[in-house]
Amino acid sequence: MTPTIGVFDSGFGGLTVLRELLSLVPNARYLYLGDTARLPYGSKSRETIVRYALSSARFLHERGAELLVIACNTATALALDELRAALPIPVIGVIDPGTRAAARACAPASEGKQPGILVLATQATVESHAYARSCQSVGLQATEKACPLLVPLVEEGWVPDASRADTSLVTSQVLRIYLQEALEETPAARAVLLGCTHYPLLRQAIERTLSDLAHPVPVIDSAQATAQVVAAKLVAQANRGLPNASNCEFFATDSVEKFARLGSRFLGQSVNAVQLIDLGG
Repeated sequence: MTPTIGVFDSGFGGLTVLRELLSLVPNARYLYLGDTARLPYGSKSRETIVRYALSSARFLHERGAELLVIACNTATALALDELRAALPIPVIGVIDPGTRAAARACAPASEGKQPGILVLATQATVESHAYARSCQSVGLQATEKACPLLVPLVEEGWVPDASRADTSLVTSQVLRIYLQEALEETPAARAVLLGCTHYPLLRQAIERTLSDLAHPVPVIDSAQATAQVVAAKLVAQANRGLPNASNCEFFATDSVEKFARLGSRFLGQSVNAVQLIDLGG
């Protein structure tokens, strides 16, 4: 039996989670929904985010999802409990897998002190303090740093690349400023956790900047960590392994052309045949 996995985000960033899932669980059937008509979630109230997330999650469940991945840090931070209560299928968010991966990457603290890590995230995710709570639960002390300019830079395609020195310089300078400010606050950080699903596209640039700042520490990709949790769960549920079939369906609540164009950048391959759906207001 081919597992059907639903993946939901307010936009495009969750495609980095899908990209990792395709690598680790290539034989599953995937349903990806980007709620692009109602983004950004970060500027909405908690009640509105819960309502949006529930409508998106129910759509994917009705389409056959047997496991749901909330590939959105804001929705994970503010709506995960409600989603788990409302749906009769497993629901996995992106926050706890990332913090557990960070805990594994950190060496034991000396003198009983909690290892410190730096979490890079959007303003809304930082204000929720969801990562701080999750880190505390696994024995980590988190410093959360809001990086509001990174999402629009990534969506503009201004990802540091040797072939695009002009735009690379802008993004590299922005990264350097954010990381310098954050490291001044937590100079003993033992790892950097990417708390936004846009940020994996900047992972190599972040690693280079940390090295330039003489602070080369592991960079943890929460998208990758979430995919690993999903893969382990599916293997545990089906000890005989995974079947040989693969399929992806893409849904968006606005501008399927834009979704296909930007989505291909996040997924690392072409995104075709995006279906437009209406989930209401």
